[in-house]
Amino acid sequence: MDQIRIEIATPFGRYPVIIAEGLVGRLHLLLRELGLGERRFVISNPLVWRFHGTFIGPRLPGSEVVLIPEGERFKVLSTVTRIYDALVNAHAERSATLIAIGGGVVGDIAGFAAATYLRGINFVQVPTTLLAQVDSAIGGKVGVNHAAGKNLIGAFYQPRLVAIDPLLLKTLERREFRAGLYEVIKYGMALSADLFARLGRDLTRILARDPAALIPIIADSCRIKASVVEQDERESGPRRVLNFGHTAGHALEAVTKYRRYRHGEAIAYGMMAAAQLAIDRGLLAPDLRQALASLIGQLGPLPPIGDLQIGPVIEAMTLDKKVADGKIHFVLPTGIGSTTIVNDLTERDLKRALKGIGMKA
Repeated sequence: MDQIRIEIATPFGRYPVIIAEGLVGRLHLLLRELGLGERRFVISNPLVWRFHGTFIGPRLPGSEVVLIPEGERFKVLSTVTRIYDALVNAHAERSATLIAIGGGVVGDIAGFAAATYLRGINFVQVPTTLLAQVDSAIGGKVGVNHAAGKNLIGAFYQPRLVAIDPLLLKTLERREFRAGLYEVIKYGMALSADLFARLGRDLTRILARDPAALIPIIADSCRIKASVVEQDERESGPRRVLNFGHTAGHALEAVTKYRRYRHGEAIAYGMMAAAQLAIDRGLLAPDLRQALASLIGQLGPLPPIGDLQIGPVIEAMTLDKKVADGKIHFVLPTGIGSTTIVNDLTERDLKRALKGIGMKA
């Protein structure tokens, strides 16, 4: 079986990201090769387990399955407590392994539980959404939301393995698949002109989930993320570029109580807001913002934004974890594949940009 293997080296240690069709069929062998013990707990949600449990379950014999509620609004500490309860009741020891099988929400919650139970147990990511495969499963950022903002409670905790099987995407609904592509656009716009161009060139085949077109963009996104994480595991410097689109995007998720937008959809609006800010500062040519908007538009319509008030969104931005010394740090594009970070935006700047993407004044 052909596979792509990307090694990530961090102070926590080295771990592989392995990409291959049919990879979950040999997941138990990979765990054994890594020296992970037989005491395993699978964390998933009912929807994912309904699609994939009958295949994956028998291939992880002896594993205990813990299902958590589906959806971003359940990414809270009370859900983590469900996992703690299962581990305590099963007398799980530090040699146990948590295996997250699901999208970004499952991975973030399971990773936070793994980081904090007995001060850290083994953790494996098996992402089942495109967004998780290209972004959230890699890099060790785990955590949960607070009512005031997204991912305000969390940790940096690297997995022992990220196993990416593109075949798992066959059951993904179209909207969720598109949501993942917005994160790929983020990588292209922020860090790789080649990836941005590939997306535009191969978009029809990618949307059709043609493996020959899909696997390269997954691998390219993983390589970009791996390179950034190796330079800056804890987001103190270069890794902040990956927040392109996320400052406004996270705020949109928070003010709509994580019910209106998929994460990638909110990031799409956030990228366009950042591009507008960059134009207003003379950092980005208007035609490049149009190129970004065009690529986003080709994926289909985004959920509405015109009924949202600007004030609460700006307030949510001030509570974001990227605020430092009371200032919002905003990643702005300066071209396709390049960015800069500013921290002197005024409320007037933000209002103009949010109005520019269709919000109410």
